[in-house]
Amino acid sequence: MSLRTSLRHAIASADAINADEERVEAAKNAGCQSVASLAMRQRGKAAGVLRSVVLRPRQGVPSVEAELYDGSGALDLVWLGRRTIAGIEPGRRIAVAGMVCESEGRRTMFNPRYELKPRAGE
Repeated sequence: MSLRTSLRHAIASADAINADEERVEAAKNAGCQSVASLAMRQRGKAAGVLRSVVLRPRQGVPSVEAELYDGSGALDLVWLGRRTIAGIEPGRRIAVAGMVCESEGRRTMFNPRYELKPRAGE
């Protein structure tokens, strides 16, 4: 670890350190962009960690909603017509691909393709 990195970690907040670590992990996924750089109304790929997963009906249709965080920002993931998805749980690393849009003022992907990343020891 360089002196600059050590000094930054010494004075940075825990949130800043976690964001840096997430950016490094997300960058390891080939072909993925940072969430902050995803363009609206275009297909994109991103990777990160799921911070929350909830079942939330949308207009009477069940849906699984998750928040992906990669250190640069958050991306809402919505799978319509599902009540659960095996492996989609908070703390899990995932790579997603799909159309990026805005829903309720937030960057969102509906029914994205996804790849679960192995956990430590898997």
